[in-house]
Amino acid sequence: MSIIEVMNLVKKFGPITAVNGISFDVEEGETFGFLGPNGAGKTTTISVLCNLLKPTSGTAIVNGWDVTRDQHRVRQSIGLIFQDPQFLWRSGIVPWMAARGLTF
Repeated sequence: MSIIEVMNLVKKFGPITAVNGISFDVEEGETFGFLGPNGAGKTTTISVLCNLLKPTSGTAIVNGWDVTRDQHRVRQSIGLIFQDPQFLWRSGIVPWMAARGLTF
């Protein structure tokens, strides 16, 4: 069973095409990663899959939910940690955990 299905995904920013018609599937239990040079569209693709950006065209399904029609369900079914550790520690998870009396 595919937990991520991407079909002909395109994301444009004005005249710039950041993601140009990619397609792939990730099966349940599979380890998957994006490799490529700066500007290849890795972060843009992840942002579309996490509903941080809307695709220009194409289809993306995450855990059975369409990222353009089922945004709330997609967000409920995934977790995201940002690359910048300063976000995580200063304004992200630590204050959130402290407010709830949690430790790690």
